[in-house]
Amino acid sequence: MRKGIFLIALLFASQLFSQELNCNIVVNAQQTGNENVQVFKTLERQLKEFINNTKWTNKNYKAQEKIECSMNIIITDYDTDNFQASIQVQSSRPVFKSTYSTPVYNFNDKNFDFQYLEFQNLLYNANQYESNLISVLAFHVYMILGLDADTFALNGGDEYFRQAQTILNYSQQGNFKGWKLEDGLQTRFILIDNILSPTYKEYRSVMYDYHINGLDVMADNPKAGKEKIASLMSDLNTMNQRRPNSFLLRVFFDAKSDEISDIFSGGPSVNVTSVLDVLNRIAPTYSSKWRTITF
Repeated sequence: MRKGIFLIALLFASQLFSQELNCNIVVNAQQTGNENVQVFKTLERQLKEFINNTKWTNKNYKAQEKIECSMNIIITDYDTDNFQASIQVQSSRPVFKSTYSTPVYNFNDKNFDFQYLEFQNLLYNANQYESNLISVLAFHVYMILGLDADTFALNGGDEYFRQAQTILNYSQQGNFKGWKLEDGLQTRFILIDNILSPTYKEYRSVMYDYHINGLDVMADNPKAGKEKIASLMSDLNTMNQRRPNSFLLRVFFDAKSDEISDIFSGGPSVNVTSVLDVLNRIAPTYSSKWRTITF
Protein backbone atom coordinates (compact mmCIF):
# COMPACT_ATOMS: atom_id res chain seq x y z
CA MET A 1 0.00 0.00 0.00
CA ARG A 2 2.74 2.42 0.97
CA LYS A 3 4.63 1.52 -2.19
CA GLY A 4 1.55 2.34 -4.28
CA ILE A 5 1.09 5.70 -2.56
CA PHE A 6 4.79 6.50 -3.14
CA LEU A 7 4.55 5.69 -6.86
CA ILE A 8 1.45 7.84 -7.24
CA ALA A 9 3.15 10.73 -5.44
CA LEU A 10 6.24 10.32 -7.61
CA LEU A 11 4.16 10.37 -10.78
CA PHE A 12 2.29 13.48 -9.61
CA ALA A 13 5.55 15.26 -8.79
CA SER A 14 7.04 14.44 -12.18
CA GLN A 15 4.00 15.97 -13.88
CA LEU A 16 3.88 19.00 -11.59
CA PHE A 17 7.53 19.94 -12.12
CA SER A 18 7.80 18.84 -15.73
CA GLN A 19 10.26 20.73 -17.88
CA GLU A 20 8.97 23.34 -20.31
CA LEU A 21 9.82 21.91 -23.71
CA ASN A 22 9.11 18.88 -25.80
CA CYS A 23 11.88 19.45 -28.32
CA ASN A 24 12.77 17.16 -31.20
CA ILE A 25 16.42 17.58 -32.12
CA VAL A 26 18.03 16.25 -35.29
CA VAL A 27 21.73 16.45 -36.10
CA ASN A 28 22.19 16.09 -39.86
CA ALA A 29 25.79 15.56 -40.97
CA GLN A 30 25.21 14.44 -44.56
CA GLN A 31 27.14 17.38 -45.98
CA THR A 32 30.30 16.19 -44.19
CA GLY A 33 30.27 12.91 -46.11
CA ASN A 34 30.67 11.09 -42.78
CA GLU A 35 27.16 11.21 -41.35
CA ASN A 36 27.52 7.80 -39.68
CA VAL A 37 30.38 8.88 -37.44
CA GLN A 38 29.42 8.09 -33.84
CA VAL A 39 30.12 11.60 -32.54
CA PHE A 40 27.10 12.98 -34.42
CA LYS A 41 24.78 10.41 -32.86
CA THR A 42 26.20 11.12 -29.42
CA LEU A 43 25.80 14.85 -29.96
CA GLU A 44 22.15 14.44 -30.98
CA ARG A 45 21.37 12.28 -27.96
CA GLN A 46 23.12 14.64 -25.54
CA LEU A 47 21.40 17.70 -26.97
CA LYS A 48 17.97 16.07 -26.65
CA GLU A 49 18.67 15.31 -23.00
CA PHE A 50 20.10 18.78 -22.38
CA ILE A 51 17.20 20.72 -23.93
CA ASN A 52 14.39 18.56 -22.61
CA ASN A 53 15.72 17.85 -19.12
CA THR A 54 16.96 21.32 -18.18
CA LYS A 55 14.60 23.44 -16.06
CA TRP A 56 14.61 26.75 -17.91
CA THR A 57 12.13 28.72 -15.78
CA ASN A 58 10.81 28.81 -12.23
CA LYS A 59 7.32 27.96 -13.43
CA ASN A 60 5.64 24.57 -13.19
CA TYR A 61 4.49 23.04 -16.47
CA LYS A 62 2.14 20.10 -16.67
CA ALA A 63 3.05 17.44 -19.22
CA GLN A 64 0.31 18.61 -21.62
CA GLU A 65 1.53 22.22 -21.35
CA LYS A 66 4.98 21.57 -22.74
CA ILE A 67 5.88 23.69 -25.75
CA GLU A 68 6.27 21.67 -28.93
CA CYS A 69 9.42 22.67 -30.78
CA SER A 70 12.25 21.38 -32.94
CA MET A 71 15.88 22.12 -33.68
CA ASN A 72 17.37 20.86 -36.94
CA ILE A 73 21.16 21.15 -36.86
CA ILE A 74 22.99 20.90 -40.19
CA ILE A 75 26.69 20.09 -39.80
CA THR A 76 28.58 21.27 -42.87
CA ASP A 77 32.13 20.50 -41.72
CA TYR A 78 34.07 19.36 -38.67
CA ASP A 79 37.64 18.80 -37.57
CA THR A 80 38.24 17.03 -34.25
CA ASP A 81 36.22 19.22 -31.84
CA ASN A 82 35.44 22.13 -34.19
CA PHE A 83 32.06 22.06 -35.94
CA GLN A 84 30.64 24.33 -38.63
CA ALA A 85 26.86 24.30 -38.70
CA SER A 86 23.53 26.07 -38.97
CA ILE A 87 20.38 25.50 -36.95
CA GLN A 88 16.71 25.79 -37.89
CA VAL A 89 14.55 26.42 -34.83
CA GLN A 90 10.77 26.10 -34.86
CA SER A 91 8.02 26.12 -32.25
CA SER A 92 4.24 26.00 -32.19
CA ARG A 93 1.34 26.35 -29.78
CA PRO A 94 -2.14 24.80 -29.74
CA VAL A 95 -5.18 26.77 -30.88
CA PHE A 96 -8.12 26.93 -28.49
CA LYS A 97 -10.85 24.31 -29.03
CA SER A 98 -9.05 22.67 -31.95
CA THR A 99 -6.48 20.04 -32.82
CA TYR A 100 -4.50 22.59 -34.82
CA SER A 101 -1.07 23.82 -33.73
CA THR A 102 -0.02 27.20 -35.06
CA PRO A 103 3.62 28.01 -35.89
CA VAL A 104 5.04 30.69 -33.61
CA TYR A 105 8.83 30.74 -34.16
CA ASN A 106 10.72 29.82 -37.31
CA PHE A 107 14.32 30.99 -37.35
CA ASN A 108 17.20 29.85 -39.53
CA ASP A 109 20.38 30.65 -37.60
CA LYS A 110 23.28 30.35 -40.02
CA ASN A 111 25.91 31.31 -37.44
CA PHE A 112 26.29 28.15 -35.40
CA ASP A 113 29.96 27.16 -35.30
CA PHE A 114 30.89 25.48 -32.03
CA GLN A 115 33.33 23.24 -30.22
CA TYR A 116 32.30 19.88 -28.83
CA LEU A 117 34.08 16.83 -27.46
CA GLU A 118 32.11 13.60 -27.40
CA PHE A 119 30.44 12.96 -24.02
CA GLN A 120 31.42 16.36 -22.61
CA ASN A 121 29.09 17.69 -19.92
CA LEU A 122 26.47 20.11 -21.23
CA LEU A 123 25.56 22.54 -18.48
CA TYR A 124 23.69 25.84 -18.69
CA ASN A 125 24.58 28.77 -16.44
CA ALA A 126 22.11 31.66 -16.55
CA ASN A 127 24.78 34.30 -15.90
CA GLN A 128 27.99 32.81 -17.19
CA TYR A 129 29.41 31.85 -20.56
CA GLU A 130 30.06 28.12 -20.92
CA SER A 131 30.44 27.57 -24.67
CA ASN A 132 28.97 28.76 -27.95
CA LEU A 133 27.09 25.48 -28.25
CA ILE A 134 25.32 26.06 -24.94
CA SER A 135 24.76 29.77 -25.57
CA VAL A 136 23.13 29.37 -28.99
CA LEU A 137 20.82 26.62 -27.80
CA ALA A 138 19.88 28.48 -24.61
CA PHE A 139 19.28 31.70 -26.55
CA HIS A 140 16.79 29.98 -28.82
CA VAL A 141 15.14 28.22 -25.90
CA TYR A 142 14.39 31.61 -24.35
CA MET A 143 13.17 32.95 -27.68
CA ILE A 144 10.78 29.99 -27.85
CA LEU A 145 9.61 30.63 -24.29
CA GLY A 146 9.27 34.36 -24.84
CA LEU A 147 7.31 34.20 -28.06
CA ASP A 148 5.06 31.47 -26.69
CA ALA A 149 4.31 33.62 -23.63
CA ASP A 150 3.63 36.63 -25.88
CA THR A 151 0.86 34.67 -27.62
CA PHE A 152 -1.00 34.20 -24.32
CA ALA A 153 -0.44 37.58 -22.61
CA LEU A 154 0.45 41.01 -23.96
CA ASN A 155 4.23 41.34 -23.57
CA GLY A 156 4.13 38.15 -21.53
CA GLY A 157 7.56 37.08 -22.72
CA ASP A 158 9.52 39.98 -21.18
CA GLU A 159 11.48 37.94 -18.62
CA TYR A 160 12.49 35.35 -21.21
CA PHE A 161 13.60 37.94 -23.74
CA ARG A 162 15.66 39.64 -21.04
CA GLN A 163 17.39 36.35 -20.35
CA ALA A 164 18.05 35.89 -24.07
CA GLN A 165 19.62 39.36 -24.04
CA THR A 166 21.77 38.40 -21.02
CA ILE A 167 22.98 35.33 -22.92
CA LEU A 168 23.77 37.54 -25.92
CA ASN A 169 25.79 39.95 -23.78
CA TYR A 170 28.01 37.40 -22.06
CA SER A 171 28.41 35.26 -25.21
CA GLN A 172 30.16 38.06 -27.11
CA GLN A 173 33.37 37.07 -25.32
CA GLY A 174 33.46 33.79 -27.24
CA ASN A 175 34.26 35.51 -30.56
CA PHE A 176 31.73 33.44 -32.49
CA LYS A 177 29.50 35.07 -35.09
CA GLY A 178 25.91 36.10 -34.49
CA TRP A 179 26.32 37.88 -31.16
CA LYS A 180 27.45 41.33 -32.31
CA LEU A 181 26.02 44.18 -34.33
CA GLU A 182 28.70 43.89 -37.00
CA ASP A 183 27.90 40.22 -37.66
CA GLY A 184 25.06 41.00 -40.06
CA LEU A 185 21.43 42.06 -40.39
CA GLN A 186 19.74 38.70 -39.69
CA THR A 187 21.45 37.50 -36.55
CA ARG A 188 20.65 36.73 -32.93
CA PHE A 189 21.87 40.24 -32.05
CA ILE A 190 19.41 41.89 -34.44
CA LEU A 191 16.58 39.57 -33.41
CA ILE A 192 16.65 40.25 -29.67
CA ASP A 193 17.53 43.93 -30.17
CA ASN A 194 14.45 44.39 -32.36
CA ILE A 195 12.17 42.34 -30.11
CA LEU A 196 12.96 44.58 -27.13
CA SER A 197 12.93 47.87 -29.07
CA PRO A 198 9.86 50.15 -28.88
CA THR A 199 10.46 50.85 -32.58
CA TYR A 200 8.94 47.44 -33.32
CA LYS A 201 6.32 47.35 -30.56
CA GLU A 202 3.57 46.30 -32.97
CA TYR A 203 5.26 42.95 -33.58
CA ARG A 204 4.61 41.79 -30.03
CA SER A 205 1.11 43.23 -29.76
CA VAL A 206 0.23 41.55 -33.07
CA MET A 207 1.60 38.22 -31.79
CA TYR A 208 -0.79 38.50 -28.83
CA ASP A 209 -3.89 39.66 -30.71
CA TYR A 210 -3.30 37.31 -33.66
CA HIS A 211 -3.47 34.29 -31.36
CA ILE A 212 -5.80 35.27 -28.53
CA ASN A 213 -8.31 37.38 -30.46
CA GLY A 214 -7.78 35.83 -33.89
CA LEU A 215 -7.01 32.11 -33.97
CA ASP A 216 -8.36 31.27 -30.53
CA VAL A 217 -11.85 32.62 -31.28
CA MET A 218 -12.21 30.88 -34.64
CA ALA A 219 -13.75 27.73 -33.18
CA ASP A 220 -16.68 29.80 -31.91
CA ASN A 221 -16.71 32.64 -34.44
CA PRO A 222 -14.49 32.04 -37.49
CA LYS A 223 -15.51 35.25 -39.24
CA ALA A 224 -14.63 37.42 -36.23
CA GLY A 225 -11.27 35.67 -35.97
CA LYS A 226 -10.50 36.26 -39.63
CA GLU A 227 -11.54 39.89 -39.44
CA LYS A 228 -9.28 40.41 -36.44
CA ILE A 229 -6.29 38.88 -38.21
CA ALA A 230 -7.04 41.02 -41.27
CA SER A 231 -7.02 44.18 -39.14
CA LEU A 232 -3.68 43.24 -37.61
CA MET A 233 -1.96 43.40 -40.99
CA SER A 234 -2.56 47.16 -40.82
CA ASP A 235 -0.70 47.23 -37.49
CA LEU A 236 2.26 45.53 -39.15
CA ASN A 237 2.01 48.10 -41.92
CA THR A 238 2.32 50.86 -39.30
CA MET A 239 5.53 49.25 -38.08
CA ASN A 240 6.76 48.92 -41.65
CA GLN A 241 6.11 52.60 -42.33
CA ARG A 242 8.22 53.49 -39.30
CA ARG A 243 11.05 51.10 -40.24
CA PRO A 244 10.63 49.59 -43.73
CA ASN A 245 11.69 46.02 -44.49
CA SER A 246 12.53 45.19 -40.89
CA PHE A 247 13.98 41.84 -39.91
CA LEU A 248 11.05 41.20 -37.56
CA LEU A 249 8.60 41.31 -40.46
CA ARG A 250 10.57 38.53 -42.10
CA VAL A 251 10.60 36.58 -38.82
CA PHE A 252 6.83 36.99 -38.55
CA PHE A 253 6.06 35.89 -42.09
CA ASP A 254 8.59 33.05 -42.07
CA ALA A 255 6.37 31.56 -39.39
CA LYS A 256 2.96 32.76 -40.54
CA SER A 257 2.86 33.19 -44.34
CA ASP A 258 1.45 29.72 -45.14
CA GLU A 259 -1.09 30.01 -42.35
CA ILE A 260 -2.26 33.47 -43.42
CA SER A 261 -2.68 32.25 -46.98
CA ASP A 262 -4.78 29.34 -45.77
CA ILE A 263 -6.89 31.49 -43.43
CA PHE A 264 -7.98 33.88 -46.16
CA SER A 265 -8.48 31.18 -48.80
CA GLY A 266 -11.25 29.33 -46.98
CA GLY A 267 -14.03 29.62 -44.45
CA PRO A 268 -16.43 32.55 -44.10
CA SER A 269 -15.94 35.36 -46.58
CA VAL A 270 -14.32 38.60 -45.49
CA ASN A 271 -13.11 41.53 -47.55
CA VAL A 272 -9.46 40.76 -48.24
CA THR A 273 -8.78 43.28 -51.00
CA SER A 274 -7.14 45.74 -48.64
CA VAL A 275 -5.42 42.88 -46.79
CA LEU A 276 -3.79 41.70 -50.00
CA ASP A 277 -2.67 45.23 -50.76
CA VAL A 278 -1.00 45.47 -47.35
CA LEU A 279 0.56 42.01 -47.58
CA ASN A 280 2.09 42.74 -50.96
CA ARG A 281 3.43 46.04 -49.63
CA ILE A 282 5.00 44.78 -46.40
CA ALA A 283 5.93 41.23 -47.46
CA PRO A 284 6.55 41.23 -51.22
CA THR A 285 8.95 38.27 -51.05
CA TYR A 286 5.95 36.09 -50.21
CA SER A 287 3.88 37.32 -53.16
CA SER A 288 3.62 33.82 -54.62
CA LYS A 289 1.73 32.78 -51.48
CA TRP A 290 -0.50 35.83 -51.52
CA ARG A 291 -1.48 34.96 -55.10
CA THR A 292 -3.00 31.71 -53.83
CA ILE A 293 -5.51 33.61 -51.72
CA THR A 294 -8.90 33.31 -53.36
CA PHE A 295 -11.97 35.38 -52.53
